[in-house]
Amino acid sequence: MIGSLATGIIIASLVVALIALITTIRNRPVGLVQLVGLGLLEVALLVQAVIAIAKLISGVEIGQTVVFLGYLASTVVIPIFGAYWGMIERTRWGSGVVAVACLALPALVGRLLQLWQVVG
Repeated sequence: MIGSLATGIIIASLVVALIALITTIRNRPVGLVQLVGLGLLEVALLVQAVIAIAKLISGVEIGQTVVFLGYLASTVVIPIFGAYWGMIERTRWGSGVVAVACLALPALVGRLLQLWQVVG
């Protein structure tokens, strides 16, 4: 995994979470800015997943491969489900769902980094 990419994902997810929290406080549904943010996060997470899987296939070994792959899969699906649920919930709580989804990502990405660095 690339540490700088993971750091960028963490920062971006916190920014999107802040925007979603502000939108929730303003009593607004999910907007285009949040969806674009989730889309960009998804692209970055997919790049991270491809890099990690490629390194695993090339022979890098980690102690908890199944756990690592579970976290990796979770990071890829959370923005998708957050965007979907946020769009079908057309109240302020749709933005709340997006905020929660974006706040979960830093924890998952941080755990991925921990699992990866045990090897290095």
